[in-house]
Amino acid sequence: MENNSNITSTIIDTINTILGNLFASIDNKLYEVLDDITFISSDIINDSYFEKILGTSASNGLLLIANSLLFGFILYYAIKYLFSHFTYNQVESPTQFVFKCIIFCICINFSYFIIEQLLNIVSIISLAIREIGEILFHKNICFSELILNINNFLAIDTASIDVFSLDGIIKATLTMSLLNLVFTYSFRYVMIKIFVLLTPFAFLSLLLQNTSWFFKAWVRNIFSLLFIQIIVSIVLLIMFSMDYSSENLLTKFIYIGAIHSLIKANSFVREFIGGVSTTFTQNVNNFFKK
Repeated sequence: MENNSNITSTIIDTINTILGNLFASIDNKLYEVLDDITFISSDIINDSYFEKILGTSASNGLLLIANSLLFGFILYYAIKYLFSHFTYNQVESPTQFVFKCIIFCICINFSYFIIEQLLNIVSIISLAIREIGEILFHKNICFSELILNINNFLAIDTASIDVFSLDGIIKATLTMSLLNLVFTYSFRYVMIKIFVLLTPFAFLSLLLQNTSWFFKAWVRNIFSLLFIQIIVSIVLLIMFSMDYSSENLLTKFIYIGAIHSLIKANSFVREFIGGVSTTFTQNVNNFFKK
């Protein structure tokens, strides 16, 4: 019996040590990355490789493709307008089309300046919300500070954690939930870059009524992806505003609920304005179903 008890204790201690080291590693390294990929500004498009893809002028990068397609759209309209005299189909007037060409040609070639300003506006709003918390609570409103609060207020020491206790289960749940956030917001980060690249083509699609749906879908998706950043800032502000106690079990479950709301932020935004899903677990499940 003693041998079995010693073996069981050894196994439990080994599991606790492994998971404690894993949780400590995640706490120390991962959440600074989470701050970088969640709170996005115009810096996302200000790197040399990305600028080469975007194009620095109308003669290179994706701007060159967009301007080439612009001439294709003009040719399509010219042919359609010519045949309208034989088929008697109603087509918008050449004056109106030329005016749209001028406006959207300017928008296409200045599309990255426009999207840069949009990124700056969202970044300023989310930063202003977080600065309110910094003024009120004298803490940085970010994920790095959040994990310190979790470990301090919940009195969780990853060096001596017992994953088979209630505190250990709560710590494991919080860590896995925050790890889920990293994957979710990493996917969001990539999707924002993709929609930034599609900006000139979104403006181009407004030239014809048949393709204007693309602009509407683009606006809905990129706005929902960026709006998540504001929701996250508000949730973090609420989390830092609460009075927590390590002796209160309710505190621990409130933290879990708050982290879960951060994971579901994309779902909340989609319910209001639509847009693409960035929930990591949902996309993984859909992938395996295929």
